[in-house]
Amino acid sequence: MLKTILFIGLGGAIGSIFRYLTHWITTKYFQSSFPLSTFLVNVIGSLLIGLFIGYLGKYFPDNHPLKFFLIVGFCGGFTTFSSFALENYNLMQNNQQIMAYLYMAVSIILTITAVGLGNYLAKYL
Repeated sequence: MLKTILFIGLGGAIGSIFRYLTHWITTKYFQSSFPLSTFLVNVIGSLLIGLFIGYLGKYFPDNHPLKFFLIVGFCGGFTTFSSFALENYNLMQNNQQIMAYLYMAVSIILTITAVGLGNYLAKYL
């Protein structure tokens, strides 16, 4: 268990650093009101989690440390959107389209609402 947590933590730290570097490079070279760095991180993270799931699923058992390091740790630290994309992909693959669309809609609406609520509540702290 401790070994797994260490792999996840190390992967998460590296993923977070890569997210920051992506933001730094993007804002340095591209000036736009469009949130390009977040967009790139979400798309790249979703691509990576798909590659990792597909490749590692062929060659490694479910509890292999590399899976925890890359999928849970790195992709989780790089972007949680990749996990969201994977969960929706899995729902679609399991013919649960209604649940996938419901999950997408509710997640987007509630998370944006939660940001606004948190910002509002912070005024009273």
